[in-house]
Amino acid sequence: MTAEINFVVMGLGHIGKRHAEMVLRQNGAHLVAFIDCLSPDSLNLGDLASGIPHFYSFEEFLASGLQAQVLNVCTPNGLHAKHALAALHAGLHVVIEKPMALNDTDCEILMTKASEKNLHIFTVMQNRYSPPAVWIKEVIDSKIMGDLFLMQLDCYWNRDERYYTPNAWHGKKDLDGGTLFTQFSHFIDMMIWLFGDIKNIDAVFKNFNHAGLTEFEDSGFIRFEFEKGGMGLVNFSTAVFEQNLSSSMTILSENGSVKIGGQYMNKVEHCRIKNYQMPTLAETAAGNNYGAYTGSAQNHHLVIENVVRVLNGGENLGSTAAEGCKVVATINKMYDAGK
Repeated sequence: MTAEINFVVMGLGHIGKRHAEMVLRQNGAHLVAFIDCLSPDSLNLGDLASGIPHFYSFEEFLASGLQAQVLNVCTPNGLHAKHALAALHAGLHVVIEKPMALNDTDCEILMTKASEKNLHIFTVMQNRYSPPAVWIKEVIDSKIMGDLFLMQLDCYWNRDERYYTPNAWHGKKDLDGGTLFTQFSHFIDMMIWLFGDIKNIDAVFKNFNHAGLTEFEDSGFIRFEFEKGGMGLVNFSTAVFEQNLSSSMTILSENGSVKIGGQYMNKVEHCRIKNYQMPTLAETAAGNNYGAYTGSAQNHHLVIENVVRVLNGGENLGSTAAEGCKVVATINKMYDAGK
């Protein structure tokens, strides 16, 4: 028998609403409450708000006596660690939207507390569930491509005044963290997931057209080596005019070459591997549509499904706290290299 898992969603922006929708649809999951400092009327919750209690703080939720096993942390990036730590102290597992935190120390504190309490931290890296990601992970792990020569990650998106609105947390260094944290951490995770740690990093960052909108870069070039061998390049920008352009990963290796492209690394554009016939892949989910802009693939239902299965003892974590911490550490190394 599968026990029903009670969830609370904290932070009801675009991504928090997505989490709430996925919990409501998931068998074995029950949405107990919302937490947000804003009033329900101002959040445009629509049918989501029907019959679900709303609280203005985690402390207010705890005082209510309602029981839950999981807190989904969907607040601004700079608050993830604070809110996740409060949940762990209270005995709740946590699902943390990317990034896990904005610094390595906070990640370590969270992992230590989770271990003390025998609780799970689920880091949200939903792009791992996309068919091209599942496929290339199997290819790389099988070693049929041989030694890696070069991996190039290119991410070119649009984020403009429609996204960086006045009084919002987006664009603020202490709450947002930077473009690599908010827009492209999924792709940094993918790179590490496939090829491991990096070293000998050089980086250049530039703010081309976001002056007055952000407190950090909108574009960058990063060059490095992988610990296991091979070179890497990351090129990114949110200065693309009007709409997203593409996100792609090109892999050149001893026995073949692969390019996964599209707007969200959602399709295999090239595959030529020695003595290998590529299978037909399932279609990738569309990117999350947030009105004026779009994000990564709509795979959050698979994240919530994984939480329910893990807590019922039937599955391993889709992405662990240690992996979430590795992404944060890697991004900070990249930023440090550009100073």
